[in-house]
Amino acid sequence: MLVFREQNWSAWMRAGLSGDSEAYRRLLEDMSPVLRMLARNGLRRAGAPIADADDVMQETLLAIHLKRHTWSPGEPLGPWVAAIARYKLIDVLRRRGRRAEVSIDPIIEDLADAAPAPDEASMEDVARLAAGLPGRQGDVVRAIAVSQRSIREAAEALRMTEGAVRVALHRGLKQLADLYRMENA
Repeated sequence: MLVFREQNWSAWMRAGLSGDSEAYRRLLEDMSPVLRMLARNGLRRAGAPIADADDVMQETLLAIHLKRHTWSPGEPLGPWVAAIARYKLIDVLRRRGRRAEVSIDPIIEDLADAAPAPDEASMEDVARLAAGLPGRQGDVVRAIAVSQRSIREAAEALRMTEGAVRVALHRGLKQLADLYRMENA
């Protein structure tokens, strides 16, 4: 299988260098899933999210295109492509840096429990301003800020995903802040 792929890739690259755009297109299409798999494996080994695999693949394909004139038609294409892919993976990992990605979902509930209870006047202001929010945003803000429900409880009550509730809450609170500023300006 690898010998067959190497032969095809080399033949398509030679044809592409000679001006055969169809052969060159076939080469890039056939390489894409292999490059994506190499990128995923490399990212996984590095402890980075595999979501960056498509970026690595695209950058590798672009580098192959830009540097295709440096490949020697008498040499195997596979090692040349693998070297470019490895360097592009390293570039992406370097740009990414050593960022830790930690989910804050477990912390959100604890923060909500630790927050001081708002006074009655504040709750009335929030409820009044939340009435001016459109659709789901208003429902979510009222469920969480006024009714004191958790993200999970609000999601279940409103038949939404927890992620959708978080997005609607974020947007609703932003609009709520804008409404408050306009009212008190």
